[in-house]
Amino acid sequence: MALYLVQHGRARPKSEDPLQGLSEEGAADVRRIAEVAAHYRVRVSVILHSSKARAAQTAEILSAALHPPKGVRQIDGINPMDDAVTFAGTARVDQDEMIVGHLPFLERLMAYMVVGRADLPIFRMQNGGIVCLDHYPETTRPVIRWALMPHVG
Repeated sequence: MALYLVQHGRARPKSEDPLQGLSEEGAADVRRIAEVAAHYRVRVSVILHSSKARAAQTAEILSAALHPPKGVRQIDGINPMDDAVTFAGTARVDQDEMIVGHLPFLERLMAYMVVGRADLPIFRMQNGGIVCLDHYPETTRPVIRWALMPHVG
């Protein structure tokens, strides 16, 4: 059981797309990462995403590859500037949930869950990347078990 954090794929500029949906490159990155995750048999029960177009599109691409039994659902509280500490109280590492969201929220959530401080960066996410948080024996907080990122460097 784990909690998967995903930064949405690269979006189009606001001048080109006011809703800032995924760019072609962003969608391609997410498809590639989704295929790798499926190949490694990553199992998610549900994919949760913010109301922003780029997060919803990322979630749909991931869903097509990972087939979560509970589907894809939009939730509140995971937008870029939302309070990660408050949300952490509802985030469950034992439910195989995938959260598709935004920076700085996701990095703050990860930091708070792993080290208890939202203001202490512990991992630099990438557009389209997945970070897996999981329990580790003899600890009360989750650890970063693995990460899949579209670009090295």
